[in-house]
Amino acid sequence: MFVWLASYPKSGNTLLRSMLAAYFFSEDGVYNFDLNENIRQFPSSKLFERMGIDITDENEVIKNYIKAQESINQKEKLQFLKTHSYLFNIDNKPFTNLNNTLGVIYIVRDPRNVVTSYAHHSGISLEIAARSMIELYKYKGDLTSRNSERTTLYMGTWSGNYNSWKSLKDPGRYLLIKYEDLINNKDLTFRKVIKFLCKLKGIKFKIDQAKFRNVIESTEFKKMQKLEQEKGFREAKTDSKTGEKIPFFNLGAKNDWKKILDPEIKSKIEENFKKEMKELGYL
Repeated sequence: MFVWLASYPKSGNTLLRSMLAAYFFSEDGVYNFDLNENIRQFPSSKLFERMGIDITDENEVIKNYIKAQESINQKEKLQFLKTHSYLFNIDNKPFTNLNNTLGVIYIVRDPRNVVTSYAHHSGISLEIAARSMIELYKYKGDLTSRNSERTTLYMGTWSGNYNSWKSLKDPGRYLLIKYEDLINNKDLTFRKVIKFLCKLKGIKFKIDQAKFRNVIESTEFKKMQKLEQEKGFREAKTDSKTGEKIPFFNLGAKNDWKKILDPEIKSKIEENFKKEMKELGYL
């Protein structure tokens, strides 16, 4: 069964995925980009195509979400799936179910910092990024691309994405992680993640201290930034105007909305997400 690593884009999903990949899929806990291949992204056009599903037909793809998950589900093995999708049910076609889902770790980030990071990553203006977070329901894939995801991503709005995954709270399969805690209190936060995973699996909580320390140190932002500069990072997007790669690991913790966010966009985000931001302690 899967543990979902769910979040709105640019909220810290890649950092947590990298930490988990280093801890569970390496001998020593030292991170490198290749380890990310152990944690797939969902939905994935390659997976649907291998199943013979026509990815140009959105309804057909959604209809086969569960079948696709069943095809890669190894119930006794701890598996992770990364997603930026909201937990939807479209025309009685669910995103996932409890037969495939062991639990979810939901990563959330102050939307005032998400908007600046999202704008940089996508090569769009802050105004467009903010409008997307507030209004956009889905993000169309590029069917002609071989380097980026080709299926449609139903990510919902920032608040809709966050609220949807709370439905897994009742069966006790939900852990909320704030990006800010992952940055400022990395040891304690990652320890909490491992403890949650042990609970889901019904096993005694135990940490490999040597691997744990290596994970913490090798996933420091500056080290990951340097790794991208040396080897490149396949999830980095290309600037449509210059043709150059947009750095994925750009500002990290230095992305501070107080210093760089336009007051009008700040107010718009706070107005639209007031309830959730108060609930999360961002307001």
